[in-house]
This record gives sequence, C-alpha cells and structure tokens, in this order.
Amino acid sequence: MERTPPRITTPTAPASLPDDPAALKALIATLTGRIDTLEARSQHFELKSLRLEMELLKYKKWVYGPRADTLASLKDVAQMLLGFGQDLDQRPVDPADARDVIAQDPDATPGAPAPSRRVRRGRRNLGADAFAQLPVTRHEHDLPESEKPCPCCGRVREKIGEDVTWQIEYIPGHFERLEHVRFKYACTRCEQNASPDGPQIQRADKPIVGVDKGLAGPGLLAFVVTSKYADYLPLYRLEDLFGRGGFEIARSTMSLWCRDVAEMVTPLHDLMVRRVLASKVIGTDDTVMPMQEPGRGKTRPARMWVYVGDEGNPYTVFDFTLSRSRDGPATFLKVYRGTLLADAYGGYDGIVVGNNITRAGCWAHARRKFVEAEAAHPAIAAEAVSIIGTLYAVEDRGRGLGIAERGELRRAESAPILAAFKENSSRGGWRCSPSTRWRRRSSTR
Repeated sequence: MERTPPRITTPTAPASLPDDPAALKALIATLTGRIDTLEARSQHFELKSLRLEMELLKYKKWVYGPRADTLASLKDVAQMLLGFGQDLDQRPVDPADARDVIAQDPDATPGAPAPSRRVRRGRRNLGADAFAQLPVTRHEHDLPESEKPCPCCGRVREKIGEDVTWQIEYIPGHFERLEHVRFKYACTRCEQNASPDGPQIQRADKPIVGVDKGLAGPGLLAFVVTSKYADYLPLYRLEDLFGRGGFEIARSTMSLWCRDVAEMVTPLHDLMVRRVLASKVIGTDDTVMPMQEPGRGKTRPARMWVYVGDEGNPYTVFDFTLSRSRDGPATFLKVYRGTLLADAYGGYDGIVVGNNITRAGCWAHARRKFVEAEAAHPAIAAEAVSIIGTLYAVEDRGRGLGIAERGELRRAESAPILAAFKENSSRGGWRCSPSTRWRRRSSTR
C-alpha cells in the first residue's frame, strides 16, 4: 500500500529584503522556525498515518489472514526454493558430476542418486513390541475334537506349533459397587465375668474415602475431575456417559464432588504456589476464560493467569480472576522479588515497580510487532525478525545444557547481538521521512 507523502509548503521570501543585517537574521530565524515547524508537523502526520496503516493491517490479518507470526517474504523465498528444486530435478545429469561422485565413493553406481536419509511416513510399526506396556489376555483357539483325527488314517494328530496374531481391544469403563465390611471383635470372657471394662469391643479401621460419608470412591472422583479439567469434558456429557454405563448421577452432585476435591488438594496447591514464588524467574501470561453468569444464559469474559516456575521449581499454577485488571497478578506476586517474564501488558508496570521485580520481555511478542509491520515496511521487518531468529538459534543450541552452561552461552553469543540491537536503536534506528518511506538515521547525527 503506497502512501502519498504530505506536501510541505515552504514559506516564500518577501519581495524586498531589508538591508539591516540584524533584520535579515531575524527574518531568516523566523523562516527557519516555520520550516522546522512544518517538517515536524509533516513527520507527525506521517507517523500517525503509519500507525493507522499498521493498525488496519493488523485488523485485516485477524479477519482474513493467517494467525501464525510468519513473514510473507519468507513464504515467497520458500516458494522460490521449491520452484528451483523442481527445475533442478528436471535437468539432465552432467557426466562430469557423476565422475566426481564415483571418485568420492568407488562403490557408487554411475547415474544413481546420492544416498539420503529418508523419514518413512505412513503406517507405524504395529508389532508386539510396540504395545509391550499393555496387559495381555491370551485367547486360545483349538480345533474341535471331531476335526483332530487324520482324515487319511484316522489317528489323532499331534500339535506341532501355533500361529500368533495380535489385536488391540478396548474394554469400556464400568462401575462396581464396593462393599466394605468392617469386622467387630469382643471378649466374651470379660462379658461373662461382668468385667467393669465391658467386653472390650473393637472394630476394624474405616477404609480411605475421598469424601466423608460420600458415595463416590477415590477412583470415581479422580475420573470426574480429570475428565472435566484435563480433558475439558463438561459435566452434562459425563452425566450421559455414566447413564450409558448403568449409573445415573446428576451433574449437580458431580459439581459438589469437584468442590470437595478442590478442598482436599488445597494444601498441595498452596505448596506449589510457594515453590513457584521461590523461583528466580517466573513466566506468566493470561488468556480469556468464558464464565457463565449465574441465572443467565450468557457468558462474560473472565481471565485465567498462568505462572510457571524455573527449573528448580518446575510447577505450573493457574489463578482465576473476573477481569484483566492488575489486582490479580498484584495479589499473586505481592511477596515475589525475582524476575518476571511477561508480555507488554501495562498492568505489570505498577507491579514490578512497587515490588522491586525485574521485568523481562518476551521476544515472541516483540517479534509479532515486526511481523505485523511487514506489509508497511518489509525491509525493516525482515531485518528485525532475522536478528530475533539468531537469538532463537542460540537458545536451540543451549536447550540440552545446564543452567550455568546456558548462561555462559547467552553471555558469549546472545549478549553481543542484543548490544548491537540496542546500539542501533539508541542511535535512532529508523525514522519516518516525508520524501522516502523509511531510512536509517546517520550514525554521526
């Protein structure tokens, strides 16, 4: 999308110039001030136009474009490479190239393609070793007694071997009624002798239950909670599923079970929160969580915040709030003094300043801004994404290293990249110009 730069109207000089040098200097200063004002206004309108254009392109991408943060220029390069590869496959083989291959590998067949490692796709290995972790139930299939005699001589044939085939079967879950019988014991001798302590009756201990005097066993409670919160299966669907299995239970009862389980695991949740807050670095983000309003058929947008600990405290804690105000993370992080890795949400600003928390930005969110600006300024977007890509390449090499080794790698390779990136931006980076779309500022300016 091309933009027409705003026209700058240069103030015209008066018809007659004064002969007084002081008056000439005053006139020149006035004209220079007007020109600077007009240039500043032009740059202001150009910058405003660029912001509106980027916002429009971002909305168009949300509505019509892909959601992946990928530069369109990279797709063009991939398409060019695909065309080049197809053209290369159609070209005839040069005999000189074949001689070079034979010289490197004397056993190679002339004209044969070079060996390459291919990843086989399609049906996976379905042998017995692929499912060795599954329990095995053996079903033996034998000949009827009438078919065991030999049709030639009538003698009963002997077993000489067996053919084994495998089949994976699914056994649907079923309900069982567990009857707990607690035996009671008493001393009949003490009872007969009228002992003052009585017959000394003692009963066996109660079995471990999830809900006191509840109907559901521990396994059933775990299945309901896992299905709802891990597999995202609503309670009304569980109600239908249980009905088909011969056990009808209302979703309201299962909702109470979920509350009871939440109360049971509260100490575990509190421990995980303390471990996450003990981390040197905490990663956080929020997402929209629709919440149905009581008594109404509509939902309202609530928020679910996630807090991820470091390698020393590998726990993930979720915190639910009714809005995206900073009160939620402020309450969770009120005792935290480490480093917070988050996006550019402005609600974190007051939290990190008030609690002496070190703020760390997310390169994925920073990269997204340059991708969104590609349509307006492809050169700058490509350069910025390439620099960020080098940082990700360093992280890929340090993925299997320890904390200390990864820190040394970042200081050796990532720190110079970030220093050059910061130096370029501190010298002005790119600025808008009325005559050209974008240009680099001079390093000496």
